[in-house]
Amino acid sequence: MTELVPASPNVPPQDLRPVRFGLASRIVFLILFFVALAEVAIYVPLVSNFRNNWLHDRLSAANTAALVFEAAPLDMVPDELAEEILGSVGARTIVTKVKDTRRLLAVSNMPEHVDESFDMRQATTLDSITAAFRTLFAPEGRVLKLVGDGPGDAEFLELTLDEAPLVKAMRRYSVNMLLISLFISGIVGCFGFIALHWMVLRPVRHLTSTIMDFGAAPEDETRIVEPSQRGDEIGVAESALATMQNALVRELKEKKNLAALGLAVAKINHDLRNMLASAQLLSDRLADSPDPLARRLAPKLIATLDRAIAFCQSTLTYGRAVERPPKFSRLQLRSLVVDVADSVAPPGASRIPIEVIVPDEIELRADPEQFYRIFLNLLRNAIDALESAGSQPGRAPLVRIRAMRDGTRVVIDVEDSGPGVPEMRRARLFGAFQSTRPGGNGLGLAIAADLVRSQGGEISLVDSAEGGLGGAVFRITMPLARLRKRGRAA
Repeated sequence: MTELVPASPNVPPQDLRPVRFGLASRIVFLILFFVALAEVAIYVPLVSNFRNNWLHDRLSAANTAALVFEAAPLDMVPDELAEEILGSVGARTIVTKVKDTRRLLAVSNMPEHVDESFDMRQATTLDSITAAFRTLFAPEGRVLKLVGDGPGDAEFLELTLDEAPLVKAMRRYSVNMLLISLFISGIVGCFGFIALHWMVLRPVRHLTSTIMDFGAAPEDETRIVEPSQRGDEIGVAESALATMQNALVRELKEKKNLAALGLAVAKINHDLRNMLASAQLLSDRLADSPDPLARRLAPKLIATLDRAIAFCQSTLTYGRAVERPPKFSRLQLRSLVVDVADSVAPPGASRIPIEVIVPDEIELRADPEQFYRIFLNLLRNAIDALESAGSQPGRAPLVRIRAMRDGTRVVIDVEDSGPGVPEMRRARLFGAFQSTRPGGNGLGLAIAADLVRSQGGEISLVDSAEGGLGGAVFRITMPLARLRKRGRAA
């Protein structure tokens, strides 16, 4: 029963080493062990019962012989007949006790001593079992004194007999029991192994080979186990394994996409930074323009370019887009939201208006730069959704940012009048590469969610309330800025 398993976790599945004592062998030996235990438990009382029956037969024969000796006149039984009767009983002496008188009915070869006495009238089960094993392993030449019920008015009947015939019979009986036990163990072991192989070992080996095959190429969807229709634990394990493998394949694809994206970013970030620097130089000239609108928008454009250049520089520095720890400060929410809205949808230049309903007095303890990126991603997603899919029938395109206090928290809703988020995409909405529109890269919501959580907030997709715009509603919950004594932010 040789099985093949990987030599170590780092060895490819094709490099296998044989296992000489595998699961199948262990189960078979375990079955045989338990069968042997059961047969030993059966054998112990059986061998004791066999000895008791053998001794009862001798007592019965001795009772008959005692009746013959008592019926005959005194000393009228010939010695030859007495020896023949004793030989048929298997005894050396037969003694009866009537009232206070002990009578020696027959004797042949009186023993010099008696090795063991056994009273059938008072023997318990434990006495019978221990006496049986003493007899089974008795040395040659032992003499047994046996006491039992006597015939007629006799108080008891006593025999002395050689144990050799009893030992021989018990050992023969034990050998026969052993042969029968081996035969039964072989049958049970074979049928047990066949049943376990068909019901357990075969599917487990199939499951093991599937796991090893999947481990060789975990990104290959064709190697995912196909759950059977079994209703037992193996069927449950197959279903759980299939679920885990599907999740692993998705994760590997996401990691692969992230790796490809990181490589692409690393290649273009340097040139992009140079382009943004050139754009920054050109935007500086807008500040000197006589156009009032250009002069109002120039600082916002310059600030946006500064943020983009800083982010590109951090990416080049670390080799990947690692978010720095948030730098908390007191943040006036409305001014930040208006700033982001003007950057995403400049007045007079955007076809989709952004409505800001944020009280001036709401302040947060947050990182202004990271919160700018949070609203930037959410507003761009909303505008892209409206531009690609349009608004709901009977509604004008609109994006609304609403904020309100709720105890010690601030609840911020970013809502649009678009078609909303399909139900099938909601479970993994904030994961990477989970875009809800064609052409999207699926990173905007993932970035926003990471930044919100890093600052102690929560973000979720909620249903549009009555009087809302009817589209997607992304809700951010943040703690209010706490004030210390002397009026400073904590």
